[in-house]
Amino acid sequence: MIAVADAIRIVQEQTSKLPVEPVSLDQSHGRFLAEAIIADTDLPPFDRSQMDGYAIRSSDVRGAPTLLRIVGESAAGRGWHQEMDAGQAVRIMTGAPVPTGADSVQQVELTREVKVDGVAEVEILEPVVAGRSIVKRGAEITSGETVLTAGERITAATMAVLASFGYAQVNVGQRPRVAVLATGTELVSVDQRPGQDQIRDSNNFSIAAYAELAGAVVTRLPLAGDDTSLLRRQITEAAERSDVVVTSGGVSVGVYDFTKPALKELNAEMFFERVALRPGKPTVFARLPNGTLFFGLPGNPVSVSVTFNLFARAALLAMQGANESTLTEEWGVLAGYVKGAAGRESYLPCKLGTTENGVLLAEPLKWGGSSDFVGFVKATALIIVPPSAGLLEGGTKVRVVRLPL
Repeated sequence: MIAVADAIRIVQEQTSKLPVEPVSLDQSHGRFLAEAIIADTDLPPFDRSQMDGYAIRSSDVRGAPTLLRIVGESAAGRGWHQEMDAGQAVRIMTGAPVPTGADSVQQVELTREVKVDGVAEVEILEPVVAGRSIVKRGAEITSGETVLTAGERITAATMAVLASFGYAQVNVGQRPRVAVLATGTELVSVDQRPGQDQIRDSNNFSIAAYAELAGAVVTRLPLAGDDTSLLRRQITEAAERSDVVVTSGGVSVGVYDFTKPALKELNAEMFFERVALRPGKPTVFARLPNGTLFFGLPGNPVSVSVTFNLFARAALLAMQGANESTLTEEWGVLAGYVKGAAGRESYLPCKLGTTENGVLLAEPLKWGGSSDFVGFVKATALIIVPPSAGLLEGGTKVRVVRLPL
């Protein structure tokens, strides 16, 4: 067996980036940038008002209350582009450009408009300091600055940045093509009623969902029975049109575990086939002769979730050029006890919360082991228990990783 950290390192070393492709901005959400994003303008592009009120000279209102003559109006998209003189004021709206000559904005609540001899004036009720309620040009970003770097995931917030700097099209990493295949004669499709000694396939659906969360384009293949030649043929056909093949089941050492024999017959390059991990020890990582990566995950549903997110997800993100391809570790405090496994690192399901003091709290879930997918459904994270740690009591500081949801 190899350690979890070593297995992840091997996956990263053996995974290559896919080619870059341009996509339109409206199709880029969730993709990974393959280029740096450069500002093509200052932000804001002009001195901008932070609120509704009046653009004024602070020196004119030192002795406020003071009357100033209103000479114009500046609104968002319709600025007042003349020079304002002493004793004057310009009515201004939030987001509008501040006129030349003004050095501050007094909020409308501290003003009162009046008419003197038919001329519109404003009474400034309180003095202001220079720069009040104005965001200076380039205060947020200046033209030519790098705003985002290659490898960052395009989020909803990122979309606003791309649009603001004119990226109607953006270069991103290609989405990996993933073929998902569940093995086992005991499996029947979801629309069938299981007969004696049979169960419905669930792994195909959870793996596909996790792969899609990681940005992959997924094909779910028909179920494979316990037949080496059939499995070999299905893996070969899947590899021809996929970047990654992920199977579940058939990777242990039982009489009816045919995945590794099929890989051997295919002359696959094996990187590891047992990981010091609970759950998920019999996990296989290999490369097929045509270069397609192969992950053989255990058959139990919880093992599938843990091993996919530790290993296969890392490969899918690395293929897209992601800066961070592994699950991010955090520190939390146990809200109950957990027990480690001799010689293996345990990744145990939990729900995350926080204490009144803002400390991350990891509440272990009651579950019946790696086949208990019903108990696992409430998990939002995994508690990492070191090998041979034994029993960890509530209040112990532990590492946790959040699950993609």
